[in-house]
Amino acid sequence: MMVLLAGCGSSVNQTTSTEDLQHGNWWEKYVVYYFAVTLDKFAEWMDGQYGLAILLMVIIVRTIILPLTIKQYKSSKAMQALQPEIKQIREKYKDSPQKMQEEMMKLYQANQVNPMAGCLPMIVQMPVYIALYNSIYRNPDIREHAFLWLKLGEKDPYYILPVIAAITTFVQSKMMQKTQVQPMPGMGAMLMIMPVMIFVMAINFPAALPLYWIYSNGYTIVQNYFLYIFPNRKNKNDNQGSSNGSGGNKNAGAGKAKGAGGSKANNKGNSNKSNSGKKGKEAPAK
Repeated sequence: MMVLLAGCGSSVNQTTSTEDLQHGNWWEKYVVYYFAVTLDKFAEWMDGQYGLAILLMVIIVRTIILPLTIKQYKSSKAMQALQPEIKQIREKYKDSPQKMQEEMMKLYQANQVNPMAGCLPMIVQMPVYIALYNSIYRNPDIREHAFLWLKLGEKDPYYILPVIAAITTFVQSKMMQKTQVQPMPGMGAMLMIMPVMIFVMAINFPAALPLYWIYSNGYTIVQNYFLYIFPNRKNKNDNQGSSNGSGGNKNAGAGKAKGAGGSKANNKGNSNKSNSGKKGKEAPAK
């Protein structure tokens, strides 16, 4: 995603005002322009703090498209649940691709799963991400504004933002890797390469862009925690609780059986004592 967005921006110095975007191509005129105007309005509400305006913009845009992300997650989860059966079909019909496809379609229909449903939300989200990125990259008003220790239109001289952007990219990718039942080939290599690429790009871009990446990565980390990590952890704890409860019931049953055995032994002992007493009393009479 980051690499794609990086390739979608042109020189940040090509515009001198937000209105110049209306003289660009259709994408700049009808999409990026309105994102940029909204960003300017947020900054106006925050006394010119474009750093906070970018944060607000990221939160609003990402929250609006959150339902699509959730839909994509549910579709992905349904596909993961079918992986064992899919694997069996592939092994069984490996010499007959046509029959394999037919059995796959039957499996999808029986479980009401659309294998392409996970791709559609991503396709819809992509233009939104690119428009948000471009509205920051091509907004000339951001260049002259300072935020924290730097100017957003200049590179971070201390490399603080690039380092944070790389770290958050690594954390985000690591979280996604843990949620996959069957990790994609080469996922481990990408996990190490992506943060390095983000760092290299961040040290060469105006500070507004790594700041945007940090905000976006932070949102994704929180989002993925509640979508993937928290539910899995909760289910794991619930399963452990059920297992412990079953073990407790078994132990209680064993305790009851043991207690019953003890009671029988005591009753038998008392019976023997009673019989001995009776024999003792009968002896003198004889």
